[in-house]
Amino acid sequence: MDEVVIASVIASTLRVSAPLLLCAMAGVLSERAGVVDLGLEGKMLFAAFAAAATAAATQSTGLGLLAAIGVACAASMLHGFACVTHRGDQVVSGVALNMIAAGLTVVLGIAWFQQGGQTPPIAPEVRLTALAPAFAEPQAGHWVASVLGHGFLSHNLLVYVAFLMVAAVWFFLERTRPGLRLRAVGENPAMVEAAGMSVQGLRYQALLMNGALCGLAGAYLTLAQNASFSPNMTAGRGFIALAAMIFGKWKPLPTLGACLLFGFLDAMAIRMQGVQLPGIGEVPVQLIQALPYLLTVVLLAGFIGSAVAPKGLGRPYVKER
Repeated sequence: MDEVVIASVIASTLRVSAPLLLCAMAGVLSERAGVVDLGLEGKMLFAAFAAAATAAATQSTGLGLLAAIGVACAASMLHGFACVTHRGDQVVSGVALNMIAAGLTVVLGIAWFQQGGQTPPIAPEVRLTALAPAFAEPQAGHWVASVLGHGFLSHNLLVYVAFLMVAAVWFFLERTRPGLRLRAVGENPAMVEAAGMSVQGLRYQALLMNGALCGLAGAYLTLAQNASFSPNMTAGRGFIALAAMIFGKWKPLPTLGACLLFGFLDAMAIRMQGVQLPGIGEVPVQLIQALPYLLTVVLLAGFIGSAVAPKGLGRPYVKER
């Protein structure tokens, strides 16, 4: 495997992993606070539509990002209103959020743009571009320029933000007092209440941070990875991020490894299309594209039993009198 192929696989892995990381970190914050979040997919889809629609209408990258974060935070607050305030079923609420997002984004897209649920293409100058354009293409015969330059330095800002968020979430949860309180509310909410802190308030704070990260993940899909919004373009990424979080045992650093594994498989799936394997022939494209999702099933089936969730996860808290 030459340096061009290695650099391309590394670059593709990091690009594909970025939205998974942002979404998985959102799930870590929510679920460490005791709130099950199956609505990651829906929030990311809402954010992708909001970013594309706003950026296409205003020709502003910043407004697109703000719209994505605002809409995803609003969806998180809706989830909190149903599950934290009114103690509804957290799984049902998350699934409902996914269904609403899948339908409402298409309806609004048709009503506003008359393009079958899609948004108009986002202008190249509005999209997020590589911070180092000189490394946009790998260079044959130049290992440093290809592997280091194209592999690691050819990405847009949100890719680096995604990896920084892993360190930030780890530091927040493990090294700060607010992070300790958030973890405590997911393990023993009664103890948190006895210490004079609001369980509902802490869970809403976690959901607000969750929404902001989901907003960035959705914005990445339309402002960086694709040129416009298309119906159901998240394609199960929210569920893959959820599987990565469970595989990582609700911890940021192991979750990073799981997201990189999914990203690598996705990158290899793209690279292997049309390749002839000795003794096998050409692998069907459909099988290659299904690899990340097959891995999701395998990981969940093999590791969900050994992963110990926060003790208060999924349990509505009723204040003791």
